[in-house]
Formats: sequence, C-alpha cells, structure tokens
Amino acid sequence: MGLGVYLNVAVAGLLTGLVYGLMALGLSVIFGVVRVVNFAHGEMMSIAMYIAVVLFSSFHLDPLVMLVPIAAVMFVFGYTLQAGLINPFITRPEHSQFLLVVALAIIIVNALLIIFGPDARTVQTSYAYDSFELGAVIVDASKAYAAAAAIVVTTALFAFFRFTLIGKAIRACADNYTGALVVGLNVNHLYALTFALGAACVGAAGTMMTLITDVTPALGPGYTLLAFVIVITGGLGSMPGALIGGVLIGLTEALAGLLFTPSAKSMFAFGILVLVLLFRPQGILGRRLV
Repeated sequence: MGLGVYLNVAVAGLLTGLVYGLMALGLSVIFGVVRVVNFAHGEMMSIAMYIAVVLFSSFHLDPLVMLVPIAAVMFVFGYTLQAGLINPFITRPEHSQFLLVVALAIIIVNALLIIFGPDARTVQTSYAYDSFELGAVIVDASKAYAAAAAIVVTTALFAFFRFTLIGKAIRACADNYTGALVVGLNVNHLYALTFALGAACVGAAGTMMTLITDVTPALGPGYTLLAFVIVITGGLGSMPGALIGGVLIGLTEALAGLLFTPSAKSMFAFGILVLVLLFRPQGILGRRLV
C-alpha cells in the first residue's frame, strides 16, 4: 500500500476522532463540575441518534439541519434528569450514584430495544457518497461535515465557559463548591445546567454520528466505554484533553483497522489507555492530584 492510503485513512480517523472528542467533551464537562460519572453517556447519545434517524425517515430532515434542535431536546432532557433524579444523590456515597446511573443506562437501552427493535437504522443523505479531493487525499463528505459541526459546537462551548457570566459561575462551582455557596450562587441550578450542557454535547455528537455509522440499541454501552477511554486518556475533567483524546483514539482506531483487522482497533485504543495510566495517570492534559 502506498503512502496515500495511510494518509487517507489517517484523515478519516482524524475527522471521526473530532466527533468522538465532542462526545467525550460532554462527559468531561459533567464530571469536571458535578463530579458525577455518567455511566449512561453513550446511551444518551443513542437517544439523540434515534431522534435524528426518526426525523430523517419520517420528514427527510437532514441531521446537519437538526443538530441544534436535537441538542436542545437533549439539553432539556439533561436538565430535567439532573434536577429531578441525580441531584438528590449528589451528597450520597459514590457507589449510590454509580448504581443510579447504571440503572438509568440499562433502562434506556431496553426502552430503545422495545421501541425500535434490534435492527440497525441508518441515514442516507444526498451527500452520503460524495467526497472532496485534496491532492492525494480523498475526504468523505459526511465525515467532513460531521467534523466541522463538532468543531463549531466545541468552539461555542469553550466560548460559553470562557466569556459568559453563567459559564464563569459554573467554573467557580467546579473550583470551590463551598465558596460558590457562600457568595450566593444557586449551585443546584448550575449543576443541572452543566449536566444539560453535557447532554447537549452528546446530543450534537450523536446527531453527527448518524452520518458516519448505523445505530442500534446496543451501541450505547460501547460508546460509554469509548468516552471513558477518551476522557481518561486526555485527562478526566479537562475539556481540551477530551478533544485531544478523541482525535488520538480516532486515529489509532483507523490505522489499526488498516494495518491489522477492524476487529482489533479497540485493542489498540485500550493499549493507549494502559500506556497513559502507566506513564501519566492524570491523563495527557490532566492535573496531578497532590
């Protein structure tokens, strides 16, 4: 195989990795502020994927057009979930939180299975087989659009946390919970808002993933595990780390699938995780706890 083949596969992995990064970004935001490990993260992404599939099959609405509405739906879902169900467990032992969220994940998977059945659903847009030729590189149009949307959403999220008053208040809650209470911040509301933002990220990522892969109810646990691999690799709680981890895992999976077999790509992704845990336990951009 020539160098062009490797280059094309690497570019495809990079584009997919950007969507992975957006997915993991939602998990990193939730943990970084609320300190709840969302074991239903991939299952929430499956919900967004099925919404996109239903809207496309019923009304021929392009996932790119529906990205913001679906993210908004997941935002409301995340806020309601945090405020009504998860928030009472914030002060309870961590194992109680884990059991709650794992139970939620199981409920979501089985509810999707009952509603949609086990068969794979797909979205076939008018540009599904289009591509862009950039010299020796042929870029799949669907992956390019999905990656571009992921970059836009990620940039908007960074700007929100950096420049808005609500974003700064959320960061204050993450840095000092007691201090946030002392100065009069509504921590419960900000926690729910943060969880909602994480859900919106995963909703946007799920909408874009329908352009790349088919959706089944069983996808959820796999994407939850992948999100954990990415955020631990990049640094749990670090938003830039989630993006770097997503790109790294996307590249690794793509090249491993080419050099070995597609079924071996997860092995190499977990291999990177093992190396990171051995030599930099806090992750690539994570902060070491003293």
